[in-house]
Amino acid sequence: MIDVDFSERIGAARSTFADIRAVVDVDRLQSEIAALSEQASAPDLWDDTSHAQKVTSDLSHRQTELERIEALQQRLDDLDVLIEMAKEADDEDAAAECAAELTAIEKTLGEMEVRTLLDGEYDARPAVVTIRAGAGGVDAADFADKLLRMYLRWAEQHDYSTTVMDISYAEEAGIKSATFEVDAPHAFGTLSVEAGTHRLVRMSPFGAAGKRQTSFAAVEVIPLLEESAAIEVPETDIRVDVFRSSGPGGQSVNTTDSAVRITHLPTGLVVSMQNEKSQIQNRAAAMRVLQSRLLILQKEQEAATKKELAGTITASWGDQMRSYVLAPYQMVKDLRTEYEVNNPSAVFDGDLDGFIAAGIKWRKRAPVE
Repeated sequence: MIDVDFSERIGAARSTFADIRAVVDVDRLQSEIAALSEQASAPDLWDDTSHAQKVTSDLSHRQTELERIEALQQRLDDLDVLIEMAKEADDEDAAAECAAELTAIEKTLGEMEVRTLLDGEYDARPAVVTIRAGAGGVDAADFADKLLRMYLRWAEQHDYSTTVMDISYAEEAGIKSATFEVDAPHAFGTLSVEAGTHRLVRMSPFGAAGKRQTSFAAVEVIPLLEESAAIEVPETDIRVDVFRSSGPGGQSVNTTDSAVRITHLPTGLVVSMQNEKSQIQNRAAAMRVLQSRLLILQKEQEAATKKELAGTITASWGDQMRSYVLAPYQMVKDLRTEYEVNNPSAVFDGDLDGFIAAGIKWRKRAPVE
């Protein structure tokens, strides 16, 4: 008789699932979906485009959350049936299928359990991620480009919506900086643990052969706030410059001066946007990001000892939070959590879930300074 007794593991899985359901509050989620669905069906919804986009986005996020819960419930119920069938048939292949499905369910439960730790004030908001090349010359610019691709691939694998808002290309290779938005449930809470200085060690494809090169890039993550929560910015406090959007090597991708750069004069904060064809749209998007950054700056000033949102990142020696080592050995290691993998290629292809989960758990355990 084959061994298909997974009762202890299934019991633990159901217990974890019950805790997740309680934290998510499925009844509340269903009520919110019903209310948002009613708003979305209003005939005059798209008279106010920004409001309509918010309603449809919020509805989509909540529906996705509920679908994840219901799908996992169904998988647990189906597993019970599969196990009974495997026992009755005394089928080794069916037993192996049950074991594989239970392992997959446990992995999904682990990911969902980590999500329940995202209870910060802005954790549920979309995220705006900025990557800047640091010390290391052309290698740093190339590294920043790799990080941009890595995060976009990660978002793509999770079916998260992304918008590249601005890119400044380096002269030889890579990028000087890039800003993109991730619009997904708990995007800020999830990605905020990626903020900090990232370090790359490799045999440089740009320098002398046989020499290792260390380069750095900074990752900043801020929540994209609702307009009602944003700080008012007087027109006298900003300088607005317009310029022509361009691609790699200075090639023009726009024949009008539609790109916008806003400088906040009191703080020196600068935000550029060029993804929209309209100067008005780029200005509105840049202002929203600027207001979000100003609110975070205000929060930091009010609570300087607890930099929980976006701190100062120097992108140089002594400040790194993760190392990507390609030579003389292969390893990516988070220096805060000690989480590491020996497959940098997979990480650069977007396999970040392990690092993010470890980071969220580490942040939850970390004492308040």
